This record gives sequence, C-alpha cells and structure tokens, in this order.
Amino acid sequence: MRRLLPFYPAQSVLDSTMADIWQDAMDHAVALARKSGSLVRDAVQNDMKVMLKSCSVDLVTKTDQKVEELIIASVKEKFPTHSFIGEESVAAGETCVLTDSPTWIVDPVDGTTNFVHGYPFVAVSIGFAVKKKLEFGVVYSCIEDKMYSARRGKGAFCNGQPLQVSDQKEINQSIIATEFGSSRDTDVIDKIFSSMRNILCLPVHGIRGVGSAAINMCLVASGCVEAYYEMGIHCWDVAAGAIIVTEAGGVLMDVEGGPFDLMSRRVVAANNKTIAEGIVKQIDAFTPSRDDR
Repeated sequence: MRRLLPFYPAQSVLDSTMADIWQDAMDHAVALARKSGSLVRDAVQNDMKVMLKSCSVDLVTKTDQKVEELIIASVKEKFPTHSFIGEESVAAGETCVLTDSPTWIVDPVDGTTNFVHGYPFVAVSIGFAVKKKLEFGVVYSCIEDKMYSARRGKGAFCNGQPLQVSDQKEINQSIIATEFGSSRDTDVIDKIFSSMRNILCLPVHGIRGVGSAAINMCLVASGCVEAYYEMGIHCWDVAAGAIIVTEAGGVLMDVEGGPFDLMSRRVVAANNKTIAEGIVKQIDAFTPSRDDR
C-alpha cells in the first residue's frame, strides 16, 4: 500500500489566497465609502448638530458618528475577526493601538469643519493594515464624487483611472499643500507659520490646503501638488492616503527626514525624494503626542 504524503500548498498559492481575501475587503471598503458618502451628501443639505471634542475648533457631528457606526457594523458582520481604529471610537475612549491583526483605520468624515460650513471638500477615509503594513486605502471625496483607491503593489486610481504623481523635480516650481490643524497653542501656531514662511520663501509657486488631509494626499497622488506636510494629524487622517500616494509613485517620510510612522501624527508626502527632502529642511518641527499613547 502506497503511503500518501501530506500536501502543503506552495507559498505562491497561499499568497494568492490571502490576496483574494484582501481584495474582497477592499471591494467592501469601496462599497462602504460610497454608501457613507451618500449619507454625508444628504446631511450637507440638512441642519447639523455640531459638538466639540478637544476644543472649540475640533468639531464632530452626528454624521461623523453615524457613518463610523455604519462602517464598523458592516465590517464586523462580514469580517468578525478584524480590528478597528476609528476617529469617533477613539474620541469615545477606545484604545488606539495598531497590532498585527487585520485592522480597519477609519475617518468617517475627514474635513468635518468643511462639512459643517458647506465647504465642498469632505472625504470618507478607510485604510486597511495587516501586520502593521498598509494593504489598501480608499478615500471618497463625497461632494466631488471622486473615489480614490489603491492596493499594495497594484497601483492607485481615481474613478478607475490610474494616478501618477508629478514628475517635477524643482521645488521652486512646485505647489505645496498643508493645513493649520486644530491646535490653537501659540507655540504650535508659531512653528506652523514659521514652516510656511520658510517654504513659501524658497520660493515655491504656492501653498494650498483643502481642509482634508486625505484629499490633500490624493492631490499629491494625482500630480496636482508636489507635496503635502502636516504635524498634528492622526493615523485615521492619513492611513488611506498614504498608500494611495506610494502606489501612485510618491514617497512618504517624517517631517524630520526619518521613515514615515503612521502613529507619529507627522507626515511628508511628496512626488519624489528630492522634493520631500527639500520640504523637510524648511519645517520647524514639533512633536505631538503619539496616537498609540
């Protein structure tokens, strides 16, 4: 009688199977982002109850909470073993720890202040990480009806069209994006203005900002601006945008030139290393408290 040897699938087969799992998750994220975006658009037409979080300029609405609850409930039903980091959940006291588990990193309404004022740059941002590595990102700019997405190793897209960062290598011919953030601490504000002054006087063509970290990063991926930097953002603001930038050919780094750290609340996203390093030299850096503390 012949003895049958155990069968072990090749690593490539295992990788392919896992890839299919993440593709299913990404497809679900796109569907959720679109559904959530329709809720956001509807809410723009109606009165909104605005609440405060950390200060008078750190806003949250019922829509933020409703959208996050929708996303988490749907994901828990379809992927019950997955973990979550959500802006409103963390604000309500949930821990903000990135583990090796498949983790959804969600900002239900990125650009809440824009949303409250009817300023038309608001996004649903969904990032997904496994073993602390971003696997895909989805950013839906609701009012513009632009669906940005990227899957690790498979490129970045907007409404199905491939994205590619700008090929500009001269910083003095670049547009740079940034934001003022929600801190009103005078020392922080001084550093923000110092950085902007330094960069503007390089000179650069201009400094812009749409009020949403996720959309700013997608503009880098689209080639509309050469770089985006900010200190004080959170992991849910930039998780999805980070992989969209890199899959469009861009680079990420810390504001002091080291590797990008998702939980550090600091980022430089640029079309290439030359532009990124040029920005880093001009930033008057400060260190916010980490998201995972």
